[in-house]
Amino acid sequence: MKKIIRSTNDLLLAVLMGGLSIFLLLSKKIITGVENGLAAAIGLGKRTNNILQGAFFALTKVIPMDLAIEDMKKNNYNSYFKKAGQKIVDMNNQAVDLGVQASVKVEIPAAWADATDEPVAEPKNMTPFVRDIVMPLDKQQGDKLPVSVFQKYGVLDGTWENGTSVYSKRGVATKVPKWNPDACIQCNRCSMCCPHAAIRPVLLTDEEKAGVPDSFVTAPAKGLGKDAPKYNFRMQLSPYDCLGCGVCLTACPAKDALTWAPFEEMKSEQPLFDDVAMNESYLKKDVISDKSVKNVQFAKPYFQFSAACAGCAETTYIKLLSQLFGDRMYVGNAAGCSSAISGGAPILPYCRDCKGHGPAWEHSLFEDNAEFAFGFYHAQDAIRKELLIRIEALKNAGVAAEEAAAYLADWNDREKSREVSDALIAALEKAEQTDEVKYILDNREFLAKKSVWAVGGDGWAYDIGFGGIDHVMAQNQDVNLLVLDTEVYSNTGGQSSKATPTSATAKFAASGKKVAKKDLGAILMQYGYVYVAQVAMGADQAQTLKALREAESYDGPSIVICYCPCLEQHIKAGMGTSQDEMKKAVECGYWHLYRYDPRRIAEGKNPFQLDSKEPDTDKVMDFLMGENRFASLKNNFPDKADALYAKEVEDVKARYERYKKLAED
Repeated sequence: MKKIIRSTNDLLLAVLMGGLSIFLLLSKKIITGVENGLAAAIGLGKRTNNILQGAFFALTKVIPMDLAIEDMKKNNYNSYFKKAGQKIVDMNNQAVDLGVQASVKVEIPAAWADATDEPVAEPKNMTPFVRDIVMPLDKQQGDKLPVSVFQKYGVLDGTWENGTSVYSKRGVATKVPKWNPDACIQCNRCSMCCPHAAIRPVLLTDEEKAGVPDSFVTAPAKGLGKDAPKYNFRMQLSPYDCLGCGVCLTACPAKDALTWAPFEEMKSEQPLFDDVAMNESYLKKDVISDKSVKNVQFAKPYFQFSAACAGCAETTYIKLLSQLFGDRMYVGNAAGCSSAISGGAPILPYCRDCKGHGPAWEHSLFEDNAEFAFGFYHAQDAIRKELLIRIEALKNAGVAAEEAAAYLADWNDREKSREVSDALIAALEKAEQTDEVKYILDNREFLAKKSVWAVGGDGWAYDIGFGGIDHVMAQNQDVNLLVLDTEVYSNTGGQSSKATPTSATAKFAASGKKVAKKDLGAILMQYGYVYVAQVAMGADQAQTLKALREAESYDGPSIVICYCPCLEQHIKAGMGTSQDEMKKAVECGYWHLYRYDPRRIAEGKNPFQLDSKEPDTDKVMDFLMGENRFASLKNNFPDKADALYAKEVEDVKARYERYKKLAED
């Protein structure tokens, strides 16, 4: 035993594997709210691991307490000193002491002795696939499923029913946002930046309002435009899908429009979200627009309830992308966090609408994701070219001639493509079913213009997949790239990448990165025909929206590089402030907002537009010290830290001067 058990962490794992895991599972379920309160009181937020560990050893007494406490505190120093400093070590030591002292006996009611299992209510509107495959997997019973079940539903080829995340109501937050209609200014910024699509604006007519529960309290809608009909507005939360990160509260510009409330108080609102906010019949097409942050948030998110970390910045961009183009989008996703949270079966957050339209998603490798998405583009393009030949023939033969002519004229128009495609399909379904007609109907899914995206992190875009990105962008075809830049390999433990800036610490750069961050956007601008944008949603939501809209509308290659605060950056204020962190990064000049649009060249305009204001570089050090990936350098390598910090400040200034010159030329 001594050869295996090296610390209290190892012992805890051994005991759990030995069958005492019920203790932690029950204690976690029963006292989550209490332990969160204790952690918050000493400054650890939701980090309750040491409180629970202290309570475990105090109650089980599997080793002498003085030895357990000594070893737990030694582990705290080894785990946190280099990353966060002595202050965080002291907080975690205090958490150990709290866990040892704060446990209380919970009396079990005598009536429980005769209790029987109550049937758990199954989710509503389950498809057969969800009932027979997803729910058993979600209950950790996948090993009981026979191969024949997977064969029955046709998933042996790797396809999977999308939208299954809606059935995984986790309810893990102990406190969630509560909406105040009197204080809300209806800007929809909270919905825009919610990582999980768990808070959504809803518009109802007076007639619709009369048909929903009285508890669905609304306020008169405002700011929709002078010609907009009279609507009633509500910002509705999904308590069971919310992770309690608090991003929406920190991003809200109106005091007290959103406030914290206990989960137990708010969980009764779940039916209001499921039956009203998720009801597509209430979507208002006359209001939905991609021209403003407020109006685009009334659109359906085709990416919802992912398993991303609380406060994740990556999912905010993916969700917005899906609201803009989700009903006709193809996504090739590089390996990494974005693929893990997008395709972690059985919970898939990409979903369909009531017409069956939605994103087609596939996971690819690090090194070839851009080429993989390029394959999507070529495959659907080849099929459509065959369709165009046959539709032209039908038009000339007088079969659905009017609809065929409209399709041939407008299939490539993003605004009209779906409309003319649907009209052609309806006309052909009524026509004589010749081989030509049957071929078009059999391939109807390829009629509407597709929006092809390669999505991935900086490890893919800056490093391992860069060669593929360069190759695809150089082809001058209509393929779009979304880069989720966390400035580190997040999914594999926080290794340094070429996106990691000077002085940041990471695995393989423990003593601080010595060279500047690679300027991916500037490299691709050199082609002259690639649309390039750099965005940070927390700094400017409107600029983010505009960049995505422009990139997709550009009939050529495009890339949008998104700043994504991450757990691996160790933000001192916590991931609930990830949107604020983006704002600070832009204000001090650490990150810049710009758009390079080749279409402006033909108009005689400068294609490069610097969207962020002149930064206050005196605040760069304040920004760096707000993240432990930078601040820890001073703790561990004080002799090198100041020089590397100074170099990073100079890198920041030099980068801005380059962009400023580009904007002036």
